[in-house]
Amino acid sequence: MISPSNQNRFLIWGGNGWVAGHLASLLKDQGKTVVTTTIRMENREAVIAELDRVQPTHVMNCAGCTGRPNVDWCEDNKAATIRSNVIGTLNLADACEQRGIHISVFATGCIYAYDDFHPIGGPGFKETDPANFSGSFYSATKSKVEEIMMKYTNVLCLRLRMPVSDDLHPRNFVTKITKYERVVNVPNSNTILYDLLPAAIVLAENNEIGIYNFTNPGAISHNEVLSLFQKIVRPRFMWKNFSLEEQSKVIKAGRSNCELDNGKLVRKLEEYGVQVPEVHEAYEQCFRRMVENGVE
Repeated sequence: MISPSNQNRFLIWGGNGWVAGHLASLLKDQGKTVVTTTIRMENREAVIAELDRVQPTHVMNCAGCTGRPNVDWCEDNKAATIRSNVIGTLNLADACEQRGIHISVFATGCIYAYDDFHPIGGPGFKETDPANFSGSFYSATKSKVEEIMMKYTNVLCLRLRMPVSDDLHPRNFVTKITKYERVVNVPNSNTILYDLLPAAIVLAENNEIGIYNFTNPGAISHNEVLSLFQKIVRPRFMWKNFSLEEQSKVIKAGRSNCELDNGKLVRKLEEYGVQVPEVHEAYEQCFRRMVENGVE
């Protein structure tokens, strides 16, 4: 039985991670009870012991293997990727289900690629659309584990894409593309953490389940992002483009490019009085917060 809201206890998995840190700070600022852990998800006995020790009402799973410095790492470390992204994720969801604990899984929308039915500028991929991108081993594991994981009735699956914070942390999508020698120029859905992480807490506390495309409305190209960055944060910043074909010659794994339809998320959040700004507006607000925070 889930406790009333004022008795909720949050346990964040992947406690040393970037998204986990932002989420923990937000929960603490809201006066919520929050505990973080770095227990390996694939270690069944340790997971069970941690759940029984903390006795959370809600688990927020920010753990998983994305590779360092990027998903190319997963191509050469398939066993480690499976242990984390497949075995570990399912193990944690299963242990939570056995204890009646609601779990929010911060997943990925990088399981799609533009196609004839979802061209650039056309309709976005909905939560019900089957994954059509397996160009990277990382994405392949994510799409397969999601399909199995959603058989559990205690899981809220939030698909992030190219997450962005109000600083220039190394994991920030903006930080990454400002450091690349060249970037492609393709519109994509993005997740501005300032806008979406509070929404994740609202959904969790109301015990929502199912899959949500967890992005700001709309799509924005790399050039549009960098133009706003140049305009607001770093006026002297310059960048160069290259084509998808040229990019493919310097990366080991393919990259997902897509727009997700987040109408389901927008409608659900409206029930709780929560609004999420359109992605261009969200980026402009994000970069202005960066400047206010002293980022240069």
